[in-house]
Amino acid sequence: MITPHDIIIEPIITEESMDAMAERKYTFKVDRRANKSEIKKAIEKIFGVKVEKVNTINMKGKKKRVGMYVGKTPNWKKAVVTLTEDSKEIEFFEGLQ
Repeated sequence: MITPHDIIIEPIITEESMDAMAERKYTFKVDRRANKSEIKKAIEKIFGVKVEKVNTINMKGKKKRVGMYVGKTPNWKKAVVTLTEDSKEIEFFEGLQ
């Protein structure tokens, strides 16, 4: 059984994601196998908010080199979650602005 905490891996805290919080958009790194409806249910259950929509992006891993050896970082999935107007804010992000 997959739990909501298995779907939502970590929040993404960048300058661009902090600016999007003014528009009630929050960015998370999520499980690559999760779909939009699973992400929506997980966010609503973990944070107790109402989600309007979820946009997902499959991010490609980058090539990295150490000396003569070439490797690749893993692929991952990013979700941008938009909250409804009557929903409360996510408390996790309040002290970061």
